[in-house]
Amino acid sequence: MVTTLPAAAAAQTGPWRADVLDQVARLTDLEETAVEQMRAEVLGAPTPGVVAYGEYQSGGWWTTALMNMSGDPHDVVIGDGRPRPTSLLKQMPATAAFLDSLGLTFMYVRLARLEPHSYLWEHRDYAELRDTGRHRLHVPLVTNPSAVLVTAGARVHMAAGSLWRLTPSQAHGVCNTTGPDRLHLIADVYADDAYEALAARPHLHDGDAADLPEMTAADRAGLLATAGQLADLGFTDAAEQTLLRAFYTYALPEGGAYDLIADLHTARRADTDVSRWREAKAHLLAR
Repeated sequence: MVTTLPAAAAAQTGPWRADVLDQVARLTDLEETAVEQMRAEVLGAPTPGVVAYGEYQSGGWWTTALMNMSGDPHDVVIGDGRPRPTSLLKQMPATAAFLDSLGLTFMYVRLARLEPHSYLWEHRDYAELRDTGRHRLHVPLVTNPSAVLVTAGARVHMAAGSLWRLTPSQAHGVCNTTGPDRLHLIADVYADDAYEALAARPHLHDGDAADLPEMTAADRAGLLATAGQLADLGFTDAAEQTLLRAFYTYALPEGGAYDLIADLHTARRADTDVSRWREAKAHLLAR
């Protein structure tokens, strides 16, 4: 079910910086029939998923487990161990066959749905598991051009039809600005010979990624002015989300959106909110 790219086709096709390619890349193409069968199973799944990791998102991020330690598809908090199929995966034979065909050692497997107008704020994963031989694979099943990953100052659209690798221990965020829903199969796996063979040729196609522009002083002043007006009217959450979304528009330094919010509240002399967002930055970026 996995189509291995020839070496020539597997080369990086765009002038992408190493930090982008190290963070997110295509690994191999997938058989169209297998993707279609998995898509049909996912769209017919009897559960929409559950909300977890609420501090990382705007809302609209739902996950369902296919392999975990309990066998319960609603148990979606990732943990280390040797998982077993959940009751949901047992109803999805094409998806189970695809996972088995990879020959990988799984840590956790989920379905993830990101609704329109939804964001996963800039964060790091694997905070407690960093540098311990774990990797994350994505299989996009339903997506659209407005559903992008942002990392290292670039927007990357993870297109359907390929198996992708994400390095979640690096700062990143995800958005789906217009919809429809973005549905991905996400597998956390352990490093072994099978994974190393699969991940041997990371690459990006032309059009997969685009650099974000730098934020100018005028851009920054305008954003803070807009957010300040919202906060003065009592719409503090809207003000904060306006600044959080800057991460998806500009190539900010790591944690730059959180710093903007702290600056907003510093100007308002809202010391409690300043402390809250400094703590959020440390937590979400695992610093």
